[in-house]
Amino acid sequence: MSFVLNRTGDATAQLPLAITPELVSKGEYLARAGDCVACHTSHDGGKPFAGGLGIESPIGTIYSTNITSDKATGIGGWTYGEFERAMRRGIGHDGSALYPAMPYPSYAKVSDADLQALYAYFMKGVAPVEQANKANDIPWPLSIRWPLAYWRSLFSPLPDPEAAASQAKADDEQIARGAYLVQGLGHCGSCHTPRALTMQEKGLDEHASGYLTGAELNGWAVPALRGMQHWSEQDIVEYLGSGRNSKASVAGEMKDVVVNSTSHMSDEDLLAMAVYLKSLAQDGQPVHAHVAERSEATTRKLTAAKDLTLGERLYVDNCGACHFVAGQGAEQVFPRLDGASIVNADNATALVHVILAGAQTPSTERAPSVLPMPGFAQRLDDAEVAELATFVRQGWSNNGSAVSPELVHAVREKLGEHDIGEKALKPNDE
Repeated sequence: MSFVLNRTGDATAQLPLAITPELVSKGEYLARAGDCVACHTSHDGGKPFAGGLGIESPIGTIYSTNITSDKATGIGGWTYGEFERAMRRGIGHDGSALYPAMPYPSYAKVSDADLQALYAYFMKGVAPVEQANKANDIPWPLSIRWPLAYWRSLFSPLPDPEAAASQAKADDEQIARGAYLVQGLGHCGSCHTPRALTMQEKGLDEHASGYLTGAELNGWAVPALRGMQHWSEQDIVEYLGSGRNSKASVAGEMKDVVVNSTSHMSDEDLLAMAVYLKSLAQDGQPVHAHVAERSEATTRKLTAAKDLTLGERLYVDNCGACHFVAGQGAEQVFPRLDGASIVNADNATALVHVILAGAQTPSTERAPSVLPMPGFAQRLDDAEVAELATFVRQGWSNNGSAVSPELVHAVREKLGEHDIGEKALKPNDE
């Protein structure tokens, strides 16, 4: 019986302290750290936290729920115990098992004090929005929920407030704080840790060899975060805080993380996360080696502009003005290409995506400007994009494999009209 109580929690528990403006403000900051708004807000003009975002999963589309303070359609009528169970144990207010699209295995690490502040914020700091939840688009029998309880018992840890408290009092308080944020509310492993066939992350902390070793998400290669050998602590802080640093600019899924979450966090917390990530062992991960001779050879050839291959010519004509012949870009403005993780990833899909659709940095308080890169879908056909991407992946000291026109075509078709426009879909037919 004690196991069942520990596993399911007490749904009747009330908040053990008064809700004050200070507690609500603390909860707002923590909700930013957890990036709650990203998943619980529809991208088609939905109101914050009102749900309705479709999240693709291997079993179908899961729609995020309304977590505003509305009592009829949101969580305004939930007890603190029901909120705690959903956040840290993966149990809905009605006792049903939640899909692990909700990162409750990570949130199990959140302390009691922080969870209480989050509850205060959602009850008193988030405006109520009356919006019914969408039914998930998951076919039967995959839509049956009770097997999720077994998944939860196998792969999700029980909350351990004492462990969270002891971690905060560790010898190195900065690393402990960084670990708490990265592993807990930040749930960085949800994207940066590979998953097993049963869809659990291959580790929830640094003691697992697979933790934060990189993965793939929606066709994008997600880089490893362990050690981050080529980035300094300040590089990490700048990237998380502003979406750019001397080496890279944010793109893909990480852009929403910066916009909604990390750009709102304090420099102290961002530095703690950076110090923790830098403290992690690389565990035999392949590390890109900068080869000066190769980089210089590419730079000389592009500078001379003689006997260039098609890929090299396309680079000079379309990319060189911003990324330059040395592939170094411009610090805090245009990302470098020589040694970039997106360029050297095993899967070239993300690079092709950027070439076709373009990208732009977000405007944040730390960097209040938008720096756009145009897409070249309407200017270059599939074969040309493949040649350009191949050169970028093999020029300077990069060591990526060649890109095929077939891969470019597949990315182009997947992007469709919404991202690159009707004319860009079939440039070869024009």
